[in-house]
This record gives sequence, structure tokens and C-alpha cells, in this order.
Amino acid sequence: MSATVTIESALSLKDLRKSFGPTEIIRGTNLEVKRGERHAVIGPNGAGKTTLFNLISGRFPITSGEIYLNGTRIDELAPQEINRRGLSRSFQITSIFHRMTVFENIRCALLWSTGYRYSFWSPLWAQKALNEQAERLLDELNLLERRDLQAGLLSYAEQRALEIGITIAGGATVILLDEPTAGMSHSETEYAVALIKRVTEGKTLVMVEHDMHVVFGLADTISVVVYGEVIATGKPEEIRANRAVQEAYLGALTE
Repeated sequence: MSATVTIESALSLKDLRKSFGPTEIIRGTNLEVKRGERHAVIGPNGAGKTTLFNLISGRFPITSGEIYLNGTRIDELAPQEINRRGLSRSFQITSIFHRMTVFENIRCALLWSTGYRYSFWSPLWAQKALNEQAERLLDELNLLERRDLQAGLLSYAEQRALEIGITIAGGATVILLDEPTAGMSHSETEYAVALIKRVTEGKTLVMVEHDMHVVFGLADTISVVVYGEVIATGKPEEIRANRAVQEAYLGALTE
């Protein structure tokens, strides 16, 4: 463990930078996310929020800096290795297997964490414990009645709920959600917020979200990213009152 990373940190970014050609998108970002907290990352479009998620999850290589997950450096690991160390993420665009059933989507997500690897002699339909675990998770997602429906036939909000289920199914302790309520109606958003609170209980949640009602309703801590830099981090009431944040991002929302 690096001496600069505290034992309380689930996720730590140290002077993180990312350039695409001559253009620097992430400019020396420093961020600490404590274990068990719900941490929102907000900022205007193009601020670099999704790029941060891509760097943390290993989808993009970093240009320089360091990323730690539960005290262990992960910025040189492949995405699947980062996932197996306890980090999982969702995407802005819903990423599910549309032609598989809802149940099959969740069961596939459970395979690695429940010890099922590459076996040609052990059919999944016969794995009672695995199938029961998948059904319990579907019940928690309020999708059990949709169990045998093709995932592509779910409503948009249900597809997002399924993706959240897939994200947590692997047993990750750190969950990244990228705009989980984007495109939802008011009632769908309320359902999604309640679901997120329920299924991330006891885990560390980092989310990118534009809906400030969702952010202030869910987050323990908020970090504001502008032009690839974190300009402020604090409790929701501190961020709401921060003049620099109001000028850069929240001004129109606090009038």
C-alpha cells in the first residue's frame, strides 16, 4: 500500500492525467472516496467525468498518475482484473444482453463471483444455489415477474435496473454508476433512486449524475469536475453553498 493512501479509502486518484494526442482531458485529478460512502461526481458536459470512469475501470490507459482500489494500485491492470479485485461499473448507454432472458443476464453476471469458471460438464440449469441466488437478486430488483422475458423487451427503466443488477451481481465492493437515471421520467427516477439506495447498502458508490435532485438525495459527498480538474469536494450542503461551484456549474440550478 502506498504511504499516501489511507486505510479508509476505497478509491484514490493521485495526480491523474489523460491526454488524447495533444489535448489533455484529465488534468491532475486528485480524489479520495471513503469506504462505504456514496460519492457523486458532477460537472458540465465535457468536463471529463465519463473519461474518469473509463480510466478507473481500466477501459482507457492513463497518461500519468496513480489509481488505488482499497489501497492497491490498479492503473496498470486490465479491466477484468480490476473487476475481480472488487470494482464494477455501469455505462451511460444501457449494456445488457438483449436476446437473453432477464434471468440469464443476471445468472451470467453471477458466474465468476460464485465460483463457476469454464466447465462443459456442469449445465447451469442444474446449479440450484446459483439459480436461487439469481432469483433473489431479481426479486431485490423488482424484476422477478419479468424473469423469462427477453431483456430487450423490458421498459427503459427496467433495463437500467437490470444493468444495475448486473453491475452489483459480481460482488464488487466499489460500484461506479454512470448517469443511472438519464432519460427517466420523474416516477422512474424515484424508483431508480430507491433501488440504488437498497442494492448499494454497505458498498462504496461513485456515480456520475446530472439530475441534481438525485445527487443531493443520494450522495454523502460530492466532487465537482470542470475542465478535467476537481474544483471542490464536500458535503452536499457545502457544495450547494460554494460560490466557485455556483459560478462554474450550479448557478442556474440554485436561482
